[in-house]
Formats: sequence, C-alpha cells, structure tokens
Amino acid sequence: MTATRHIEMRGVTKAFRFFTLRDLWLELEPGQVLGFVGPNGAGKSTTIRLTMGMLAADAGEIRVLGCPMPEAQAVAKRDIGYVSADMRLMPGATLGWHMTLAASIYPDWDADYAARLAKRFNLRPEQMARSFSHGEHIKATLLLAPARRPRLMILDEPTTGLDPVARHELLTEFMDVLRDERRSILFSSHNTVDVERISDRITFLDRGRIVDSGDKEELWSAGAASKCSCRPAACCPNCPASSTAPPTATSTR
Repeated sequence: MTATRHIEMRGVTKAFRFFTLRDLWLELEPGQVLGFVGPNGAGKSTTIRLTMGMLAADAGEIRVLGCPMPEAQAVAKRDIGYVSADMRLMPGATLGWHMTLAASIYPDWDADYAARLAKRFNLRPEQMARSFSHGEHIKATLLLAPARRPRLMILDEPTTGLDPVARHELLTEFMDVLRDERRSILFSSHNTVDVERISDRITFLDRGRIVDSGDKEELWSAGAASKCSCRPAACCPNCPASSTAPPTATSTR
C-alpha cells in the first residue's frame, strides 16, 4: 500500500445477512475530491463505516492517512473531519459553545478560520442550535469539521433534505473554502448532480460492487453511469442512464 494516499482499500469485503460489500478497491489522493455515488442501499454508508473504523472488514485491507483500520482508528481520526445529515448539535447550546468545545478537544482548531466560515455561512455564534433551520444546522456541522483543519474530509449525504437551490448555494460556498491541495474529500451521495458539480473523480457503487471509477469527465462522456441499476428519476436525476438526462451535460463544464 501507498502511505501517501489518504484512503486506500484493497479487496475489501464485508458480509451481512442480506447484503454483502464485495471486493472493494478504492483510492483517494491528497488534494482530490472523490464523488462516491450509488442508489440507496448500494453500500455507501457501509464503506464509510469501514473507512472510519466503525466496522472491521471480513477480508481485504484498509488504510486511512497511512493508518491500518480499524486497528489505528484513534490516530487516523485526529485528522479526519466527518459530516453527515444525521449529525445533531446540542439543542440547548449556542454555536459558539460548540466551537469552544471543539477548540478544547482538537489542538489544531483554527478560531480565525471558524469565524470566517461562520460569516461566510451567515451564522451567528450566539444563536441557539434549536433555533437553526435545517439548512443552518447543516452549515453549522460543515463549519465545525473543516475548522479543525483535517487532512481528510468525509461527507456522508450532507445535503439530504435541502431543496435544489439551497443545495447549490451551500455546496458552492463550502467548496470555495475547502479547496486545498493538501486536503482530500470523500463526498458520498445518491444525487449525481451534487457529485458532478464538486468532484474530480467519481466512483459508482451498485449492490455492493464498484461498477466503474475514474476521472469525472471521462466517465460521464463514456456513459459509465449507465451501468448503475438505480432509478434515475428517483435517486440519480442526472444519471446518463436516464433518457431525460442531457447526454453532454458535463462536457460543457
């Protein structure tokens, strides 16, 4: 394995009673944004749990930031920022309280950077978490993770529940501040429109298997997503497998 890669999976398999993730090979280089796409139930969350050391693989090898997982997960997680739509803040505490708590835990916390993000996201540190709208709550979690200055960001369906306009605005703001040649991002979503906008490379996962992986422009122009068994109208609205998707949507970007 190559220690400089931020994520490296080799032949990873994880079996459950009714689902199996089979022979997963995945790489994420420093400075790269990898879109991880697949319909609900494809195995994206299982892959992320394996990456975070929350599950142990039945076969294969996993290294994150050079650390074997799950054995060295405590070391790796010092430099990982994780964001999910399921994350919740303490409702009775302010955003400022959460920022102070994070600063007390993570020695690399960047207070100036956090303040800039709060301003960029139009958030007020004195605001109580219970008063946040759904979009503000997501922005708050997206503030707390990168302000730690981690080398690896893992975003697990972070924009779930947002309308298309709000998703577009949030992702634009977030990616503007996250672009960094030293930081890599794994962006998991069933929404190919979001992934297409921000990723350098895309990996398609379907029914526990990777069906294709490579440069974004090359994959879309080749129609690689047509191998995906998802119902485009339901979960992959911009998937080339859909007859309504413009065939050259990505070639103009």
